[in-house]
Amino acid sequence: MLPQTEPRFSQAIAAFDARNARDPNQSLVNGIAVPKELAYAQRMSEMLQRYAPQASEAVQLAARCQHIERWTLPREAYPMTKPGYHQWRRKLKEYHAQVAREIMQQAGYDTETMDSVAALVSKDAPLANAEMQLLEDVIVMVFVEHYLEEFVGQHPEYDVAKWKDILHKTLRKVSPAGHQALLTQIKLPQALVPLIQEVMTEGGWIPTAG
Repeated sequence: MLPQTEPRFSQAIAAFDARNARDPNQSLVNGIAVPKELAYAQRMSEMLQRYAPQASEAVQLAARCQHIERWTLPREAYPMTKPGYHQWRRKLKEYHAQVAREIMQQAGYDTETMDSVAALVSKDAPLANAEMQLLEDVIVMVFVEHYLEEFVGQHPEYDVAKWKDILHKTLRKVSPAGHQALLTQIKLPQALVPLIQEVMTEGGWIPTAG
C-alpha cells in the first residue's frame, strides 16, 4: 500500500520538494516553467506509480529525492576529465543520500528506513537487490520519456553508431519487466522509436520479427 497518508511520509516528500523548488534552473512542463529538479522528482514519482504502484515506502522516497539539490554540485566544479566526471557523480550520490537522511530524520523516520533510502539514492545497493533494480528501471524510463530527445538534440556530433552504443549501455541496466514496460507504458520520442527498437532487438530484449 502507498504510505501517502502517513504524516512522516507526507512531511518528507514536502521537504524534498521544498529543497528542489529552489533550483534556479527551469524545465518546461506542459508549457509551464518548473524548477528543474522539482520537475524531475515529480516525474520520478509519477513513473514509479505508473510502473510499480505497490512499491515500498523506501523506494517511493528514494525516487522523489534522487537528484535533490543537484544544482549545488555543478559538473564544472570538478576536472573536465573522465576521472573528474566519476568524482562528481560519486560526490552527488553521497550528497543526495546525506540530504535525504537529514530530512527523513527530521520527519521521524527510523534508522532502518533511512539506511534503505540512503543505499538506494547513493546506489550502494547492488542491482541484485530488487528495490535497487526497480529504482534503476524507473530512472531509465524517466530519462527515455522526458530527457532522451533533448539529450540527442544537444549532441549533433554523435553518429548512429554512437547513439546505439549509448542506448545499449543505458537499456542494459533495465530488468526484463522494465524492457517490456519501455515498449508498452512509456511515451517514446517518436523520432527515436526505430533506433530504440533496433537496439532492444540487438540486445535480445525484444524478440526479432518473424
